[in-house]
Amino acid sequence: MTGGTAGPPAGDLPEETTVGIIGGGPAGLLLSRLLHRSGIPSVVLECRDRSYVEQRQRAGMLEQTTVDVLRGCGAGARMDREGLVHDGIELRFDGRSQHIDFPGLTDGRRVTIYAQTEIVKDLISLQLSELSDGAPLLFGAEVHSVSGLGPAPESEPADGYGHLHGHGHGPEPLDPESERPVLHYTHEGRERTLRCDFVVGCDGFHGVSRSALPASVVRTYEREYPYSWLGILAEAPPSCDELIYAHSPRGFALHSMRSPSVSRLYLQVPNGTDPAEWPDERIWDELDARFALRDAPGWRVNRGPVTSKAVLPMRSSVTEPMRHGRLFLAGDAAHIVPPTGAKGLNLAVADVAVLARAFARYHGTGDTAALDGYGADRLRRVWRAEHFSYFMTTTLHTSPDQSPFDTRLQLAQLDRIATSRTAATELAENYAGLALLD
Repeated sequence: MTGGTAGPPAGDLPEETTVGIIGGGPAGLLLSRLLHRSGIPSVVLECRDRSYVEQRQRAGMLEQTTVDVLRGCGAGARMDREGLVHDGIELRFDGRSQHIDFPGLTDGRRVTIYAQTEIVKDLISLQLSELSDGAPLLFGAEVHSVSGLGPAPESEPADGYGHLHGHGHGPEPLDPESERPVLHYTHEGRERTLRCDFVVGCDGFHGVSRSALPASVVRTYEREYPYSWLGILAEAPPSCDELIYAHSPRGFALHSMRSPSVSRLYLQVPNGTDPAEWPDERIWDELDARFALRDAPGWRVNRGPVTSKAVLPMRSSVTEPMRHGRLFLAGDAAHIVPPTGAKGLNLAVADVAVLARAFARYHGTGDTAALDGYGADRLRRVWRAEHFSYFMTTTLHTSPDQSPFDTRLQLAQLDRIATSRTAATELAENYAGLALLD
């Protein structure tokens, strides 16, 4: 099955549901799964076909909390069999190597390498296997607009914690009598509508849900970085057991992996770089140069056929608020981080895990407090993750205009992490993942 519907026949598509979810990536699929486990109806509308969704190459490092959420909703069996559990990362700088011991610094928390593509396959498989009472999943369902969100408040945009300037509070509490939003979408050539009690946008930065926020309340904070990553997939066994983050006078490099036989490797390159400028041999030689160690001059990266090569721009973005009336944003629809801190997928999972709990509370008791506080609560954690990602990025990369003074500051910071348990713990706690809620 590559398109169409995972749910009722096309002629019997639901016209209303409790939670309408825009986007069938990991965030939307996981939210639907969590809601289903709580007995809350939902419908997922995904504009792409199934094969495309299952092949999108994205993140692969899972925080301990993400692993726990996937296990808790019954989506962790294959991850536990095939995922690669890591006890830390290795920092390389100034010709030195320093291991950061996550379990020893975080009371046992670890990270797991398991590709986003595999998470998506697992969640779709669960959706199909429980089709008789599961939530419909519509592929090739392009949402064009969201109506019925009500008027925007007559106030200034939200500040950094979702609080309206001059008012000291976030968006207005949910009104049980307010109008229900409607999703307008096209599926198999027909215009359709889906009336929802709530809408959750998991459709990315360019999706319709983010653009549905009224201009009078939305504010977007962005940062563009002056470098990109050249990333490759190679049929080569990983060169070590854990990820290596390398600071080098030649630029940043990252050693990662997808499986015991497939390596994922990255090089810092100038913005606008054409991958064709980097033949395979040049990539391997540059990786060896950036990972070089004084005490192990013979250390080399394992080489093999390169199966994928692409340049990835680096940017940060946060859109506020993350809730407007009955519309909620999650994942890339609300925030984007540079990949250095491995936060993107994990932030999305945390968003929907917290949101699913809030819906379950409302569904069970009618209490809207958790839904009302979703935006402000998540933004605190989002900005924490944005800061950590910024710290990792700016500490490990070399800017085009970087001075020797700037480089010495970076090396001093890395040395601090290598020699101070307090500094190492701060990195480990943020990397392995903070708890969902304070």
